[in-house]
Amino acid sequence: MRAWGFTSLLVLLTVVNWSDKAVLGIIAQPLAKELDLTAAQIGLVGSLFFFTFIIGGFFSGAVNTLLSLRWALAVLALAWSAAMLPMVFTASFTVLLASRLLLGLSEGPSGPLTHTATFSWHPPAKRALPGALLAGSASLAKIVVAPALAFVTVSWGWRAALVCLAVLGVLWCVLWLSTWSEGPHIRSGKGHAGTESGTAADEPAVPWIRIFRTPTFLSCMLLIMAIYALVAIVLTWLPSYFEVALGYTRLQAGSMFAFPSIAGLTLMLLLGATGDRLTSRGATSRTVRIIIPVAGVVISSAILVTLPYVGVPALAVLIVSVGYGFLASGYPLIIATITELCPPRQTAGTLGVFMAMMGIGGLVGPYITGLIVDAADNPAAGYATAFQAFGVVAMVVALGALVFANPERDKRAVRADASSR
Repeated sequence: MRAWGFTSLLVLLTVVNWSDKAVLGIIAQPLAKELDLTAAQIGLVGSLFFFTFIIGGFFSGAVNTLLSLRWALAVLALAWSAAMLPMVFTASFTVLLASRLLLGLSEGPSGPLTHTATFSWHPPAKRALPGALLAGSASLAKIVVAPALAFVTVSWGWRAALVCLAVLGVLWCVLWLSTWSEGPHIRSGKGHAGTESGTAADEPAVPWIRIFRTPTFLSCMLLIMAIYALVAIVLTWLPSYFEVALGYTRLQAGSMFAFPSIAGLTLMLLLGATGDRLTSRGATSRTVRIIIPVAGVVISSAILVTLPYVGVPALAVLIVSVGYGFLASGYPLIIATITELCPPRQTAGTLGVFMAMMGIGGLVGPYITGLIVDAADNPAAGYATAFQAFGVVAMVVALGALVFANPERDKRAVRADASSR
């Protein structure tokens, strides 16, 4: 029970994390109106968040070495709260950009560290479901928190939404510092050897480049970048798409932000539980963690490419929701694949690089979408074209991963390289 209690606490942190990301999409239209911002400027802010997010991700291993997981995650969560406040007191495009850059830098290391903390309580063969819960917290943020933020924004203004998020981060820190202890399966951070319990305790580290150049790491990296580009577009632009392009009210658009996430969370949890069950019954990692998520991305892409040809708002909402659900469902399985490649003591560093590279998709997606919307004949056509274009890219790289990714093969190759030294 302790394992799932601490997993729930880390899921709550990830909900806070994704709520901080998603708030820009919630307040984009009132913010643009007050500061006289174009779609390209909003998209630039959304994309540049991921620039510092990428940089921060590369420091995951260093943070994990210098600080215990308890203090590393507490410091990061407090930094997220601090990043919310400058816009409350001084609203301008420059302050908006600076605060989102600070948020990206402090959120960059959090994903690998959160996964490392969670996986410390779960053995490798049982990580698909906890990984799905972490990934699903993005959906929980949009299902539970986003409608609340939309209500706060409509009722009291966009500044009140930022204050609420700052307070939420501080409250999580109080709960975290008073309860957390590290699990037995990954010993990491300051004062620990960074090993996994059991027979893996003596497994030697391998050269980082040996992990990063495997076909599985490279093909999954391209796949996760394509997935994350669409995730970032949804975070930055979906409420605006529903409001400006499809004609829904601001409160309706913020509440409907939850629809794609409901689909994504349902499929994530289903695939996570199924994946752990299949693994325990002897299914190969390639089947569970490559073929299944690739199939989801291909289905998603096939759905999203139809969006420009749909003129009924409710049907457009359905297409985006179902398409996003299939796209996001494979995310935890891909993350679990990457942890399989590396020795346990290198989990945080490997995930840090992988998630930092994943952020490149977020760096590209929102800004290009803003440019497409500004250049289109109307917002509806612009948003639909952006979803279609990024859906095609996701399909191409998914098929590439299907051809090149093989976790069992590459895990053996990485270990063989280490033993030969």
